[in-house]
This record gives sequence, C-alpha cells and structure tokens, in this order.
Amino acid sequence: MEDRKRPCRRELLNWINVVSFAADDTKLFLDTHPYNQEALQCFDALKKQRADSLREYARYYGPLTLDTAASGADCWRWINDPWPWQEGGC
Repeated sequence: MEDRKRPCRRELLNWINVVSFAADDTKLFLDTHPYNQEALQCFDALKKQRADSLREYARYYGPLTLDTAASGADCWRWINDPWPWQEGGC
C-alpha cells in the first residue's frame, strides 16, 4: 500500500527544483524590498513547500541535502540507491 503513495522520483525532483528556484528568486526580491509583506508571506510558503518536498524525497529515495539525512543505523541506506542525476524515473 505504501508504494502506491510513492511519488514519481523525477516529478518530485523537478518540483523541488521549481520551488527552490521560486524561493531563491523571492529571496533576491526581498534583498531590495525587505518590508514587502506579500513577498515575505510568499517566501515563507515557498520555504515550507521546499522543506516538505525535500523530506518527502528523502523518505522514499534518500536525502538530497544534509538537512534531510537520517541518523542511526539506517543513515547510509541512500548510498545504495541511484543518485538523483542518474537514470531512475518512477
């Protein structure tokens, strides 16, 4: 049942790239408009979406960043899976 909920690896990685780009772009806007409330709210929402997506990716495919790396006995499991830039797909 858990595998039915498994997101497509390629689509999830693409979404992480999209939301990361949007967050970075918003952050650049905030460099020159630090008090823009709409931009601040947008940045907070994008940052949360990115963090949630990174956690979901790590859950199914292994960590992409240090923030989502596991600790303990299972911490090196991801080394056996294909790397994000290798062929994989869904």
